[in-house]
Amino acid sequence: MVENNRSEAEALTVGLRRHGHDVADVATGVEALQVYEGYDLVLLDLELPDVDGLEVCSTIRAACDVPLIAVTARDGELDRVLGLKAGADDYIAKPYSFQELMARMDAVMRRARPRAATSLSHGGLRIDTRAREVRLHDRHVEVTRKEFDLLSCLAASPDAVISRQELMRRVWGDSWSRRTVDTHINSLRNKLGASDWITTVRGVGFRFEPGRMQAARRPAE
Repeated sequence: MVENNRSEAEALTVGLRRHGHDVADVATGVEALQVYEGYDLVLLDLELPDVDGLEVCSTIRAACDVPLIAVTARDGELDRVLGLKAGADDYIAKPYSFQELMARMDAVMRRARPRAATSLSHGGLRIDTRAREVRLHDRHVEVTRKEFDLLSCLAASPDAVISRQELMRRVWGDSWSRRTVDTHINSLRNKLGASDWITTVRGVGFRFEPGRMQAARRPAE
């Protein structure tokens, strides 16, 4: 929960916890961008003291597809349109009832649940996006959070070339660095035991090629 008003944050935290939710709350956009990863839902007040709430919303959405509900005191049509275009899954205006918030949270989570339950399988490689685990030939592969996000991004579009800029936008959500992407790619290759899973397309980006890896393992006839 990202809420600048401390009294509102405290009251909402109590209510959500009574309904069985684990809640972490922050008061600024900078804090939100530092801690949003790993949560099941983001409740984002767009009226923040440091960063424009729409910018925080679009940055989070560019990095991942975590369910996000925008909250604001502004309830004009243009405000709702801007919030939804920035990546919010739903939009609720203050003042609102707690029952309405719970209903909207449940609806957003129902829509998100199929995405959260998916897994990616390519040959002996399995990426469990709900448990955030990687297994190769039934062996657990220990990866960092960003390595997991990077591998999932590539594996979701096998044989497609994804640029460094696009990978940086999806995984890190800020200005991109060639060294950051290349370092994580090299680390993934080492952990997967071969470079053939992810190939470099010079001057463009990277391609996840499970077919090439399986062909390399196929014994010669």
